[in-house]
Amino acid sequence: MTFISFIGWFGAIIFIIAYFLLSAGYLSAQKPTYHVLNVIGGLCLVINAVTLNDFPNILVNIVWALIALFAIYRITKDRRKNPEA
Repeated sequence: MTFISFIGWFGAIIFIIAYFLLSAGYLSAQKPTYHVLNVIGGLCLVINAVTLNDFPNILVNIVWALIALFAIYRITKDRRKNPEA
C-alpha cells in the first residue's frame, strides 16, 4: 500500500466513523467535532483522488469539506454571539 493510498483509506475511515458517531448520538452536528472530521476525511480523499485523476471524487470531496468548513464557521460565529449556548 502506498502512502497516498493509506491517506485515502484513512479519509474513508474518518468519514465512516464521523457518520456513525453522529447517527449513534455521540456527536452533534451543532458542535464542530463532526465537521472537523468531515474536513479531514474530505481532504484525505481529495489527496488520494488527485493522484488517480478521479475528478468527480475530487469535486465531491472538496465541496464536502467546504460545507463542513462553513458549518464550523457558523457554529463558531453563533458561539461568539451567544456564549451561554
